[in-house]
Amino acid sequence: MTAEAVTHPKGVLDARSLNRAALARQLLLDRADLPVPDAVAHLGGLQAQEPQEPFVGLWSRLRDFTPGALDAPLTGRRLVRTHLMRRTVHLVTAEDVLAWRSRHDAMLRGRVLGTYRRELAGTDLDELAAAGRAVLADGAPRSMTELARAVAARWPQAGPRPLGEMLVAGLIPMVQLPPRGLWRTRAGARYAPVASWLGREVDPPAPPGTDPVGAALVRRYLAAFGPAASADLRAWCGLAGLPAAVAAVRGELVAFRDERGRELLDLPDAPRPDPGTPAPARFLPAFDNAVLGYQDRGRVIDDAHRGLSVTGARFVLVDGRVGATWTVEDGTVAVTPLRRLTRPERAEVAEEGRALASFLSDGAGDRVVIGTASP
Repeated sequence: MTAEAVTHPKGVLDARSLNRAALARQLLLDRADLPVPDAVAHLGGLQAQEPQEPFVGLWSRLRDFTPGALDAPLTGRRLVRTHLMRRTVHLVTAEDVLAWRSRHDAMLRGRVLGTYRRELAGTDLDELAAAGRAVLADGAPRSMTELARAVAARWPQAGPRPLGEMLVAGLIPMVQLPPRGLWRTRAGARYAPVASWLGREVDPPAPPGTDPVGAALVRRYLAAFGPAASADLRAWCGLAGLPAAVAAVRGELVAFRDERGRELLDLPDAPRPDPGTPAPARFLPAFDNAVLGYQDRGRVIDDAHRGLSVTGARFVLVDGRVGATWTVEDGTVAVTPLRRLTRPERAEVAEEGRALASFLSDGAGDRVVIGTASP
């Protein structure tokens, strides 16, 4: 349906309309027939601080997804794991890290300093970056600890952890190398510069007074998360200076309001389904951006459960909203409802849970257990 057909008078989108739009953009309303790199590009990356979580995120979004479909582009260098949005590790395309990294530099450094300002006080960051690059010049991948220890004698007051985090997340564009992030592989994080892994330096910063990457991020964010407010965009990427980028593309966009009166921007031809569109049960991995990618997460999760979204809880979407959490142990998917589920909802969650259990066990089992909601 058209945007006008799903809005209230004066262009107000209610929570259910925003929910269905978000699910459609996130490929959670209907599984998509997309190659994994295309899906990752569409989503603007997947949060991947827990190495195995993107497999569930992609399984819930793509039809006939198999683990090898993610392993191959990781080892083939089409996808990379890198610190980017919000200084968290994200799975992104090679093209996006090359294009976006410079725009994120100031934010990444600022967030590391926000954690280690006292320890890094007096440290010349340009000198630290040069020292780190000199260590990495031999082409050998290193863990964060190894890299930090190699430069620690020069900055003994800082300590290895602050030096390492500043180097790998803030100063030198780096990727976490496979086998970390491959299916059922437990491996420590070893880093190499983006330039050595991808054979190309990241794109340089834009000239002063211009922000083509910021404008591109606005469009990409709305394609994957819209309609959304500027505050939602910033919550997703963590960047400052985006109002100018929003202003630069505003003429391309359409505007709505949510029920609180916030302005919501969107791409004119992006999907905004009828709010009555059925939403199937979907299992989300920990820290999924479908929940974390907004400042106002009310379209997906109730305020009472918002705290769970930053603790690593894995969610089950029921009728499009967070309705349960889930874990897996000994091949059994265990679902804990956050509200009372109707009989049809329990049946739907059980069916999807069995499919997930089969996926996680390579077809060896499909056991799911659904508990009862706390009173």
